[in-house]
Amino acid sequence: MEEPLAGINIEFSEDSLIFLNISLAFIMFGVALAINRKDFKEIGRNPKSVITGVISQFLLLPAATFVLIYFARPAESLALGMILVAACPGGNLSNFFSQLSRGNVALSISLTAVATVFASFMTPLNFEFWSNLYIGDQLLQSFDLDTVKMFRMVLLLLVIPLFTGLWFSAKFPVITKKINLPIRVISFFILIGFIVIAFLNNLDQFAKYYKYIIFLVFFHNALALSIGYFWSKALGNSERDSRTISIETGIQNSALGLVIIFTLFDGNGGMALITAWWGIWHIIAGITLSLIFTRGKIFELKTT
Repeated sequence: MEEPLAGINIEFSEDSLIFLNISLAFIMFGVALAINRKDFKEIGRNPKSVITGVISQFLLLPAATFVLIYFARPAESLALGMILVAACPGGNLSNFFSQLSRGNVALSISLTAVATVFASFMTPLNFEFWSNLYIGDQLLQSFDLDTVKMFRMVLLLLVIPLFTGLWFSAKFPVITKKINLPIRVISFFILIGFIVIAFLNNLDQFAKYYKYIIFLVFFHNALALSIGYFWSKALGNSERDSRTISIETGIQNSALGLVIIFTLFDGNGGMALITAWWGIWHIIAGITLSLIFTRGKIFELKTT
């Protein structure tokens, strides 16, 4: 179809990109500080739910995204943005929303760690496969897609900070206990602040093209959350685990998506708008889902 967003100019400086890269690595380091040995024991104790979550995240969501864009037929840049979001691992906010939803926080943290490692190769492979399946050789003609470079980027921004944080927490447990909460709080506000500021700086573009992205992101995110929950339930997992897998599938690392877009795709406007709005919307969706799961009692953080 005609590309109505081809001329979008997204304001995003090189300094902003450097700051986002550093912030993302710092956030993943903070996530790792919250992981301890008992969380990894969850993988061995509860392998079925972990495998369910990984399949939901890296196989079902990208495939369902392809089906959605196949029938919705959005502009190609929007379709690529949706595929990229689906190819990214779960966001660090998923642990927070799992807690609010009275889900299985240990499972959430385990899935975050596993998905981060998987993302180093599954994110570029999923994006290349489903993008090429949807628009064929046009992807390679429009962009200099470098799967190896995307692999290195995910490795550098997610995997290495994760293992660095794990090493630090094992080597310096006393210090880790003191700085864990402050770093996670700082990371949360850095991420939210950066996405909101970047979005507000391009508010005129959003106001002009919002009709192309609002409903796409809404249905895409609802699809992701639904897939995670009902897929898990269909396999006989517990309610707590199903809530967590729903959140892990529907709360995506939009910050990573933005880094990839501005590094490998020259800040493609449609892709950036989809990803930036997803970063805002999935916070609203996460809070809403937590209210639904807990019947409005999100601050009663009991998980039993």
